[in-house]
Amino acid sequence: MPTSPSPIPLRRLGDAGPTVSAHALGTMTFGAETDEAEAHRMLDVFVERGGTLIDTADVYSDGLSEQIIGRWGAARGGSDDLIIATKCRFLPTPGSPGASRRAVLRRAEASLKRLQLDAIDLFFIHGWDDDTDVMETLQALGDLVTEGKIHHIGWSNVTGWQLERICATARAHNLPMPVALQPQYSLLDRGIELEVLPCALENRVGLTPWSPLGGGWLTGKYSADVQPSGATRLGENPDRGVEAYDKRNTEHTHAVLRAAREVAERRGRPVAHVALAWLASRPGVSSILLGARNAEQLEANLDSIDLDLTKDDLAVLTRVSSPGLPDYPYGFVRDWSKVMHWSRLGT
Repeated sequence: MPTSPSPIPLRRLGDAGPTVSAHALGTMTFGAETDEAEAHRMLDVFVERGGTLIDTADVYSDGLSEQIIGRWGAARGGSDDLIIATKCRFLPTPGSPGASRRAVLRRAEASLKRLQLDAIDLFFIHGWDDDTDVMETLQALGDLVTEGKIHHIGWSNVTGWQLERICATARAHNLPMPVALQPQYSLLDRGIELEVLPCALENRVGLTPWSPLGGGWLTGKYSADVQPSGATRLGENPDRGVEAYDKRNTEHTHAVLRAAREVAERRGRPVAHVALAWLASRPGVSSILLGARNAEQLEANLDSIDLDLTKDDLAVLTRVSSPGLPDYPYGFVRDWSKVMHWSRLGT
């Protein structure tokens, strides 16, 4: 008899955030590659499998993604059983920088209307704003929390020093602390491990990584000598974003893919499952954003939830995917620390 698919387990988001599903539904495709009917089917599948965290942003299809989720939520009688996350920063607010008080308040109100919600469970600032003091942004977010219009806050796409500035300012002035950070993170991009991840761990901020499959590279569908074509992200636009074909088509990428394929073959699973299971094992990762064009792609990735990699599998994948340390200051600090360690031991 066929077995039922494993339900998505729940995890706490950071130290003070809500309990969320270990896989989240990313909805950047809604209203773009995915029409409303298919988006609603994806939402249904996700919830049926035990998913609770639905992630969107006001900039996704100029607000259409939020509207699609809002209409779906209204049709099912509400979303009190779910955690709805959205973001603001990049939709223009004439006369105001992206994370200014005026922009944040206006963007939050607009998102509430599109999502048909009384309150947003998790409200992210979508990126750092050089033109706005972070104190101003945090005070605006604090007022939204006080008014009951948002429940928790998070940030996306920041450096380590920026995250520390956010957390230190919030702590010093009794303003809302971020419970979540949304960075790019995968076997193909581990840059956050230098500064951002240690800062998040130190401040007990949970991670909800985006692009866990490296824009499709970690499904194994792209090769070194054939430029992609057809109905895939890079087939339609080989220069697309961080996963652009010429940018990612490197020996490092293909070494990671070879190692992932070997693990996948031993376990009888798709390469994508191996990549997602590795990411789920990383410190601080609370919920992985799964983006898909249709329900079949979504279900295929949700099926990774029951794959537990062995210590040897994890060690191989971590070693092969390591980007190494820049000589300075990271290599210098590491090597000097070793010298001082042995010096203290008298050797």
